[in-house]
Amino acid sequence: MIRRIITFISLLIIIFPITIIAQNKIGFVQSDRIRAEYEEFKDAEAQLQLEYRQVNAQYNLMVVELDSIRKAFETQRLMSSPEWRKEKEAEIVAREQNIQKFQVTMVGPEGELYRRQAQLEFDILSKVKRAVDKIAAAKKIDFILDGSTSLLYGNPTYDLTDDVLFELRKYSVSDKDKKTQEK
Repeated sequence: MIRRIITFISLLIIIFPITIIAQNKIGFVQSDRIRAEYEEFKDAEAQLQLEYRQVNAQYNLMVVELDSIRKAFETQRLMSSPEWRKEKEAEIVAREQNIQKFQVTMVGPEGELYRRQAQLEFDILSKVKRAVDKIAAAKKIDFILDGSTSLLYGNPTYDLTDDVLFELRKYSVSDKDKKTQEK
């Protein structure tokens, strides 16, 4: 009798989770593919590259100016007064500090470019999340996994990447319509 109860409870413990899992619908999306095919990701990346090139050009200009001041200082150092040398040395030190400050404020881990990239990614990923949520609700899917990070195999019938891309493109079209109406 006790053996039957233990066997029955053991079977319930094994079968109950399986029945719960069997009722859930699962899908996956390939975020790498979304990143590669969604135009807003490409536009944001191009915009960041442009901003980075501009900052890099500005940095290079500052370095070239510092280098020319150093060379001029070296050629005139022996023939100049001690006051002039101190003044030029102070100018060189100040320019070096400005370059370092520029690097930190623009390209450093908490710099302008880093914040700009984080903001653009956040905006785009919010749209992706909204599209995924909408697809999950429409298709009554309980779990959607990111296939790009840890999925070794996924049955293509459960791949929702195309649906998410379609939904994102609908957002892009509606955003463009809103912008043209505002003008």
